[in-house]
Amino acid sequence: MPKVTYTSAGGGVRVLDGNAGDSVMEIAVRNGLPGIVADCGGSLACSTCHVFVREEDLERLAAMSELEDEMLDGTAEERRHNSRLSCQLKLEGDVHVYVETPESQV
Repeated sequence: MPKVTYTSAGGGVRVLDGNAGDSVMEIAVRNGLPGIVADCGGSLACSTCHVFVREEDLERLAAMSELEDEMLDGTAEERRHNSRLSCQLKLEGDVHVYVETPESQV
């Protein structure tokens, strides 16, 4: 079962279980996690599910698409080298991913 550890900008930590094929965003929204707004519901039309992925987890996730790369230029908090849109991070198997949510999504 996939797991995601979410760390808020304020340092709060929450570990949530997901299902194979879920995105990091879907798991957060389903569990009422603050910090991921997901205005577009995962259709890659906004950047309100921006997260920072732990370095060692970046290589285990699908590569960033050109459209996701463009959308990351419009995030409320400045983009970093490990920025991703959580709607694009689909989880498979027993992967455990660690992400940090930014201070603001809007």
